[in-house]
Amino acid sequence: MDEIEDLLIAANDGDDEEEEAAGWLMTYGDLMTLLLCFFVLLFSMSETKQDEFFQLMQSMRAALGQDVVPEAGTREGLTMINKEEEKQPIAVDELGGMIQAELDSIKKEAEEFILTNSLEGDVSVKVEKRGAVITVSDMLLFPPAKAEFNKEGEELLGKIAEMLKQFDYHIQVEGHTDSVPISGKQFKSNWELSANRACEIVRYLISKGIPPEKLSAEGFAEFRPVADNSTPEGRAKNRRVEIVYKRTKIEDTIYEQLEKRNSEPVQAVQDTIF
Repeated sequence: MDEIEDLLIAANDGDDEEEEAAGWLMTYGDLMTLLLCFFVLLFSMSETKQDEFFQLMQSMRAALGQDVVPEAGTREGLTMINKEEEKQPIAVDELGGMIQAELDSIKKEAEEFILTNSLEGDVSVKVEKRGAVITVSDMLLFPPAKAEFNKEGEELLGKIAEMLKQFDYHIQVEGHTDSVPISGKQFKSNWELSANRACEIVRYLISKGIPPEKLSAEGFAEFRPVADNSTPEGRAKNRRVEIVYKRTKIEDTIYEQLEKRNSEPVQAVQDTIF
């Protein structure tokens, strides 16, 4: 009798152990199932319309001519092309690099022109904050207190005009004088003299084929000196004409060119993907 009770007790203990083992396996199985569902969901989300986004990205790059579309396939990546925000669609670093490359190109061409024509000391070029500035001594272009070219000045300006035609950007011509009051009867002050000289150069550049809408003239008299007006050398440096390719004008031109390439409406692109 005791042996039978011992067998019944052992059988009950085995059933309890099997029930505990079965419960653990069920919990583990549920966990694995949930993990599998989770990874399947992630995989499905990562693959949703990936081909369409890749085609969009390639189209954007071809239209803009540069890699400005982010790799991530998110709506945030598409909102970067927003024509309502002025000059925001194009990457700032890319645009800045393009502007600087154009300024360096202008400087290089002007330096070659100066060396070829042996104009060192009378013509100079530099790239500064406002843009590329080509400076010509007034002695090469005009007689004293006059706004009509001398013969050598007209020949020189003709060569300069051919160099300027290489760059399709706005040109600002600035006239500058020293601080000595003008004594001639033609002009009442250095304001009129500097402005008339700038206008005369603009008219000549137009006659050489540079579009009028790409030109402007300004006279600054003696109020933007680059040297000391108390010395003859300083006054000679201040009597000058500056031909300026402004950085902001180059930026506007490049930006407009890139905008024209982007002919696909942004909303239509978003509707295609989403």
